[in-house]
Amino acid sequence: MFLDPVLRRVEPFLLRLDRIAGGRHAHEKIAEADRDHPRTLRAFRWTFWLLALELVIGVAAVVVAVVLALQARSIAAVPFAVWMRALIVLAMTATLFYFAWRAALGWRWAYQRLRLFAQIFPVITLVMAAIPGLYPAWMVTEQIVFSLIMIGIADFLTSDHMRQAFRKPEGEPVD
Repeated sequence: MFLDPVLRRVEPFLLRLDRIAGGRHAHEKIAEADRDHPRTLRAFRWTFWLLALELVIGVAAVVVAVVLALQARSIAAVPFAVWMRALIVLAMTATLFYFAWRAALGWRWAYQRLRLFAQIFPVITLVMAAIPGLYPAWMVTEQIVFSLIMIGIADFLTSDHMRQAFRKPEGEPVD
């Protein structure tokens, strides 16, 4: 892969970032056989495609907000909640890509974070979409679609195979 030399040079930095994001379990990797298993690879392939779709939806939401603001000739024409939601979704999706990438490399902490967020974000998003008047109809629709895609990601990550592949190492006490 053409990025390998670059990734090798930034890996020490990424390991420090992993230590912050992964906490005391940042060093735990799954067995190569589990990481390279066809079901694991398929789950991550789908996860990356679905996250890419989330990214496209997030960028589209920002574009719609910008177009609406330009048409009205005022950034204030688009509610602050819409700007915050659109930008937070982009930042969150970038973070989920990082977690997915590190999880696909076998880092257990990244899988745990990715799975947790994939299960929690749809609930939060749907609750926010249900608040009357908070978002315009187009953004409520965007949030519902976002949630459905995120539920799909969670479904792949919580399969029996994935939970077994990323199980807690044997002999480690339960937190």
